Amino acid sequence: MVTNKVWTLRKRPVGDVSDGDLELEEAPVPAVGEGEVRIRTLFLSLDPTNRIWMSDRDQYMPPVEVGDPMRGGGISIVEESRFDGLQPGDIVNTGLGTWSLYHVKKGSEVTKLPALPGVPLTAFMGPLGMTGMTAYFGLMDIGKPKPGETLVVSAAAGAVGSMVGQIGKIQGCRVVGIAGSDDKCRWLTQTAGFDAAINYKKEDVGAALDRHCPDGIDINFENVGGEIMDTILTRLNDFARMPLCGLISSYNATEPVPGPYNFSMLLMRHVTLKGFIVTDYMERFAEGMQAMAGWLLEGKIKFETDIVDGLENAPASLERLFSGKNLGKLVVKVSDPD
Repeated sequence: MVTNKVWTLRKRPVGDVSDGDLELEEAPVPAVGEGEVRIRTLFLSLDPTNRIWMSDRDQYMPPVEVGDPMRGGGISIVEESRFDGLQPGDIVNTGLGTWSLYHVKKGSEVTKLPALPGVPLTAFMGPLGMTGMTAYFGLMDIGKPKPGETLVVSAAAGAVGSMVGQIGKIQGCRVVGIAGSDDKCRWLTQTAGFDAAINYKKEDVGAALDRHCPDGIDINFENVGGEIMDTILTRLNDFARMPLCGLISSYNATEPVPGPYNFSMLLMRHVTLKGFIVTDYMERFAEGMQAMAGWLLEGKIKFETDIVDGLENAPASLERLFSGKNLGKLVVKVSDPD
């Protein structure tokens, strides 16, 4: 029987994820039943929501229980199939899986990925994956960008933020990104085409927003929360829109998080604020995929993938999301296709 490697949640983290919160174990892989496939993970997606799932706070789906495998998604290859339509060697979206080397799943729960010449597999975790869909629907459906408007994106050099800004440029917006290093800011303006970028670790964010957004802010795509969001709230225009995608600044908090202190500006400026989860739009993914694939193939979308080698390094690598060390989509390379 094939031996699996699985990360198991042993205790709920307090603050940052630390040694002992998860344990890498070996376990047998179940036999493949009728209508099922055995898939081997190629790339594992690391996302801020992984940290949410480890906690027992109120959230959009049940948390991972202590003693259960850690939840995650990614890209896998079919090794054995008893499901019509999938064959060994097919590359698939794992769906909602676990931090593990192998999965046995119903064939209907995974999706075969198309082969796009010149497009690497990692694109299906970035612009053509859940992060791309998050950016597309969050901005297009809630942000409703119009030519000439000003769009501000926090965590702009991350997987979602980098896509949001580029979609905004395609829609004719002036785009200002907020990131945590000079290198990231250079990538945003020189590669991703943002009009301006603010290094929040070195600059006064409020003064920089006043400089780069002289006519105010029409759309705030919120990924961070905290002081940066509070600063943006005072600069929103009347009838601004605010897709709320994430609040990563508070996910490791061990005490109640204060604020936002300028929440009243949502009322005073007639702002539309809507929190969303990408799965809200699953029935429309074909629409988002078609748009993102077209822009990617036309060269209008640039993306970076931050690749960490080895399933054993998954928990320690999650910290890169919260310290701002990653540029683009953070993934763990678990195995090779061959």
